[in-house]
Amino acid sequence: MTRIGNVLYPAKDVEAAVAFYRDALGLTVKFQDGSRFAALDGGGTTFAIAGEEEDVTEGVPAVSFRVDDVKATTAEVTAAGARLVRGPEEGPHEIRAVLRDPAGNPFVLYSSK
Repeated sequence: MTRIGNVLYPAKDVEAAVAFYRDALGLTVKFQDGSRFAALDGGGTTFAIAGEEEDVTEGVPAVSFRVDDVKATTAEVTAAGARLVRGPEEGPHEIRAVLRDPAGNPFVLYSSK
């Protein structure tokens, strides 16, 4: 089953981004891995902040889809017209692939390790 797992926003300063979205919008921090990554409760969809180490979309916000099998889903979406940018690869918290849809928009496929 495919579902939106998170919306990924890159940030040069994860701490400052977390402080802004927590304090200005009241989002609750669910998880933070130092300056690498943070996950905030977006009310049904996680709002993820990726530091420079985890910025897999080259500074562009992107939706991340949680899938059962990253490799198989990557093959399916590339056959349907997506372009593989990187992966599938093992990240610090998941297995992921970064792609661009036929219009050029980046998106991420991921699953648990």
